[in-house]
Amino acid sequence: MLGTKQAELFAWPSWWAAAIQFVGGALVLIGLGTRYAALLCSGSMAYAYFTVHQVDALLPVQNGGEKAALFCFAFLLIAFLGNGAWAVEQAAPEKATVTAE
Repeated sequence: MLGTKQAELFAWPSWWAAAIQFVGGALVLIGLGTRYAALLCSGSMAYAYFTVHQVDALLPVQNGGEKAALFCFAFLLIAFLGNGAWAVEQAAPEKATVTAE
């Protein structure tokens, strides 16, 4: 897309990473299953950093992995903080709890 070489359908890891980032990013954006989607996206970016970028050099500045490291930690932060006030999950009605008296 946008002038780059396209990954073959179901090719490991490029196609799967793109699918995880697209679906997970959309779920984080709308706030549905935010913690799980962000944790999966964070792991995907960590895998990309360690398998693609770190083989060239140790630090992200040296190996061109700044974006992968940034998104990895950003998604990890979202996974720990959860969704915000505008999330779809916040608009869902609360589950009724039955109390025995």
